[in-house]
Amino acid sequence: MARAKLTLAGVRAYLQQRAPNSGVRYTWCMKAIERTYRRIIRAAKSTKLPGIEEIAWWGRPSLAVKGKGFMGVKDEDTLVVRCALEEKEVLMEVAPEIYFETDHYKGWPAVLVRTPAISDAELAHCIARAWRLMAPKKLLKEVEQAAKKSAPPANNKSRAKKRR
Repeated sequence: MARAKLTLAGVRAYLQQRAPNSGVRYTWCMKAIERTYRRIIRAAKSTKLPGIEEIAWWGRPSLAVKGKGFMGVKDEDTLVVRCALEEKEVLMEVAPEIYFETDHYKGWPAVLVRTPAISDAELAHCIARAWRLMAPKKLLKEVEQAAKKSAPPANNKSRAKKRR
């Protein structure tokens, strides 16, 4: 199944389809989800990771890398983020005010995130972790090589001492 490229207009269409006659609730929900979605996009851009795409994943506004979804908006206050099962347990134990799961997500490699509780820096970190989990190996290798090239050379003081 091909995934559609998503825009804020797509978010509006999705919400209108889910609640066509809801009036005020629809307008409020739409604005809240748009705010959440914009925040995710800002955080994703701050990571400067290549290949991030905006898609509809399970009918919701989401992010993907090379067509593989790694993060999505569940509702106006909740995100779904892909992660390893071991990492999921640690995150929920260390920061239960941010990370949690419902029965639906038990046993799945995804954690739920409370958007009002997470900082922008932590959100960007979540995006980077999820991106690395879903990115193709070739793309990961390119990013690692670029990071090595741009890293400043390390000062090796132990060599300087040996030469004296």
